[in-house]
Amino acid sequence: MIAIEERFPRPSVMGVVNVTPDSFSDGGVHLDPAVAIAAARRMHADGAALVDIGGESTRPGSDGVTVDEELRRVVPVLEGLAGEVPVSIDTAKAEVARRALALGAEVVNDVTALRADPALAEVVAGAGAYLCLMHMQGEPRTMQQEPRYDDVASEVTAFLEERLAFAVAQGIPEERICLDPGIGFGKTPEHNFELVRRLDVLLALGRPVVIGFSRKSSLGRAVGDPDAKTGPLSASIAAAVSAYERGASILRVHDVREHVEALAVARALAGT
Repeated sequence: MIAIEERFPRPSVMGVVNVTPDSFSDGGVHLDPAVAIAAARRMHADGAALVDIGGESTRPGSDGVTVDEELRRVVPVLEGLAGEVPVSIDTAKAEVARRALALGAEVVNDVTALRADPALAEVVAGAGAYLCLMHMQGEPRTMQQEPRYDDVASEVTAFLEERLAFAVAQGIPEERICLDPGIGFGKTPEHNFELVRRLDVLLALGRPVVIGFSRKSSLGRAVGDPDAKTGPLSASIAAAVSAYERGASILRVHDVREHVEALAVARALAGT
C-alpha cells in the first residue's frame, strides 16, 4: 500500500475541472466533455499531480443534482481520459464514486466528509482508493449565511478528527486519507485566513492537508474589492505558497502552470 503522502508528495498541485454550468469560477467552461478532457490533459502536462473532476457545483447557494445527471456529466470525461491522467472525483455520492473509480480515478474528494451518502465509505474501502475529507459548516445552499465559530482552527480540526476516525472504522486505512479544512465552505474571509495561518493545529492530526484557496472571493476582498465574487491569480498564488510554507501537501488550483512554477520556487527557497 502506497501512503497518500508518498503518492502525492509535498507540494502537489491538484487541478480543477468542474463539468458544471454553475461552479463559482469556471462554471460552464468545461461542460462540453471534449473541452473538459483537453483541460485535464493540459493541466497534467503543466505539472498537476492529479486533476479533480466534479459534476456538481458546491459554490455558496448552489442546489444539488441527481445521481444520473452527475454521472451524465463526468462519465464521458473519465472515459475520454481512459486513465492517462491521474484523477480524483469530486463527489459525495457512492454510485458516482463507484463508476469513477472503475474508470481509473484514484481519489474520492468528498466535501461532506462521508456524511451525505452512507454507502460511500464502503465504496472507497472496497476499491482501495484514496480519500479526501473536507470540513463544511452547513450545506452549500446555506453555508455562507453568517457562519460562526468560537475557535475556527480548533473546531475544524475536531470535526475532521472525528470524520477521520469514522472513515478508519469503516475500513479505509488512515494512510490513504488526507484532510481539507474547507476554505470558503461555511467560513468568513477572516476564518479562511486564520485556518491557513494556524494550519499547524490541523497538521497535528498527522495527515496530509489539502488547501483549496484558488480564486476564492476572500482573496478578492483582501486585495481591495469588498464585493468580489472571485480572487485574482496573484492572490491565489500567494495563498497557495503561504499554505505550502505552513505545511500543506496538496494545493487545489484552477491555474496549474503558474502555481506549479511558484511552488517550485518556494520549495527551492526552502531547500527541500
